[in-house]
Amino acid sequence: MKRILFVLTLILFLNQQKLRAQASVGYYPWSSLLTISTNSKKAIWLDTRFQTNSLFSSLSVDLLPMINLKRGEVVQWYLGGGLRLNPLYRIADADADLITIDGYSLNVGVRISPLKQNRRFQVALELNPYVKDKFDSGVLKSHFGLVYVFGKRKKEEVAPEAPLVP
Repeated sequence: MKRILFVLTLILFLNQQKLRAQASVGYYPWSSLLTISTNSKKAIWLDTRFQTNSLFSSLSVDLLPMINLKRGEVVQWYLGGGLRLNPLYRIADADADLITIDGYSLNVGVRISPLKQNRRFQVALELNPYVKDKFDSGVLKSHFGLVYVFGKRKKEEVAPEAPLVP
């Protein structure tokens, strides 16, 4: 477990400059999840999700490496999985591990950019099977949310003016 956290942290720090340029942020209102992602247009990207609307001891963080299956201008299909950590669980249980693993998940989703004028706004739909850390129970979750992708604006090409012919 410590090795996985070390590798994920190392990847984040080594790619810090690239992460700032193409990050995205989203919110799944019915699931109460805030998500921050690296460049989702790359073949492999990282999505981190933060539980909101909960007790402090129940706040969790999902670390989800994702793989793009198919990318287009409008639709992007992806698959990934990861683990759910609860760094604040020690508030409820003083004997708990420093970082408690709550469970594991698999994610299958799609991001759709419905606005032709601005492809940065996306609608995200996901199926998310989740099992507890001891595999004693699980649930099939579904997520629906909105995502905004940050990035550099494309410069519009200006057509050269036609020379005046006398």
